[in-house]
Amino acid sequence: MIRVAAVDDDRMLLEGLAAWLSGVGDVRLVRAASTVERLLRDLTEPVDVVLLDLVLRDGSDAAENVRRLAAQGRRVLVVSVWAHPDQVVATFAAGCSGYMTKDHDLPALAAAIREVAAGRPVFSSELAFACLGDTRATRPRLSPRERGVLLAYASGMTLNATARHLGIKPETARTYLDRVKAKYHDLGRPSRTKLDLAERVREDRLQAG
Repeated sequence: MIRVAAVDDDRMLLEGLAAWLSGVGDVRLVRAASTVERLLRDLTEPVDVVLLDLVLRDGSDAAENVRRLAAQGRRVLVVSVWAHPDQVVATFAAGCSGYMTKDHDLPALAAAIREVAAGRPVFSSELAFACLGDTRATRPRLSPRERGVLLAYASGMTLNATARHLGIKPETARTYLDRVKAKYHDLGRPSRTKLDLAERVREDRLQAG
């Protein structure tokens, strides 16, 4: 049995989804919420896949919603009417396992849920188009000083130690670090914690230079 949670602020859609999934033998809707905040607050049972609407009325950021769910080990399938390329790519980069638009039929949704639950990514034609049309760099452009602060800090140094290592003031090191985080955030890549930044360094194979 694949256990599904859904986050959508369309109550009629949620009720219809619950009714339809009740007739699907291997998929069961165990929780529904209008926001990610409410889902994370109320969810107590195990969930295999979270269906997430891309645009919610609470104004929450789509990529951040995916990031929060993925950080808790949830596999996320975005299901939305919206397919703006930048937002779709940022959401996928934040950790969602699949994306499809709401104009697909319910059997297609069930098939996507099964794929995501099995650990396989789901790419719809809309996502493929968005990826092909995306012109953003996948790596941020860092100045030599920004790169130095990132490498030192992500290696495990404190911010004060990073400043001493580079011969700059701690507040200057903080400014450079904030710029680095902002640049990664703009690309939809997690950058909040030191572990996030260490992972970005590893992924981008950054070295002192």
